Amino acid sequence: MEIAAVVLLAGLVVGYFVLAGCDIGLGMLLPHLARTPGERRRLVSAVAPYFLGTEVWLVGAVGVVAGLFPALKHEVIVAQWPVFVAILAGWLWRDAGLWLRPRADNTVWRGTWDVAITAGSWTLALGWGLVVGGLLSGGRPLSPFALACAVTVVALFALRGAAFGAERLVPADRPEPAATAGGNAAESADVAAGATRHLARGAAMALLFTALTAAFSTGAPEGRPVAAAAVAAGLALVLGVTSGLWGPRLSRHTSALAMAAPPVAVALAVELPVVAAPQGTLTLVGYALAPLVPVMILGQVWLYRMLRQPAASSGFFA
Repeated sequence: MEIAAVVLLAGLVVGYFVLAGCDIGLGMLLPHLARTPGERRRLVSAVAPYFLGTEVWLVGAVGVVAGLFPALKHEVIVAQWPVFVAILAGWLWRDAGLWLRPRADNTVWRGTWDVAITAGSWTLALGWGLVVGGLLSGGRPLSPFALACAVTVVALFALRGAAFGAERLVPADRPEPAATAGGNAAESADVAAGATRHLARGAAMALLFTALTAAFSTGAPEGRPVAAAAVAAGLALVLGVTSGLWGPRLSRHTSALAMAAPPVAVALAVELPVVAAPQGTLTLVGYALAPLVPVMILGQVWLYRMLRQPAASSGFFA
């Protein structure tokens, strides 16, 4: 049962990184991909309501840590509390921007919440990068190695968002009038598709810099460096494949694999205190979660397949 709990936690974290990379990365790229009011409305519509489904994975992971791994909670969350405060602030600002932006048809109002969406998304990406770097460096989130990890993770978020935007921002078969009034919807999709190649190359360069920093810095990975190196090599291969493409054909798959690499590296390379709660608690939680996890996975697959379609230019979030 303890092994099952660890696998469940790892799966929730990996699922969150892979899925949330879509909406966080697209929010990061908002100023680059959406230049006109019509394009910005469509981009926000592409992010929402996808972000509501991905946040379920994060809430589930936090719940599993708090309920089943009290020692891990202290090691990960309490030890890096300032970083998690920044993550929470970015999360709130990003979500507030998505909810409040369409509530008034005013240029200043919408521009303010566009800034909140972008700033919150960048804060989330950088915060998670610092968490990954801090864990890999043995609790030193501001060491050169940890900062290099953070830059790499930020680049991976942006790559994932660009690959998602290349699908969601394509023009509909019958564009709505609102979609063409503020600009060409296809332009944002083309820019996102082209950005996947450049972002993959940037992430590969950041990964190389991280490896050099680990070799010559006192903040090198602790625990199982061979496992970390193996994950890094796999990530380099994925980024190499992605950087050779022009367009989103395979980048939506390779970017997903790339986003899975940081939490997998932490799980394999860092010796975290995963002493679980008492057996009775594990059994009770196991019986409670057993029927929910398949439903959550199927629901997320359905949501992702549904939202791979072109985004609407109007709606509750646009």
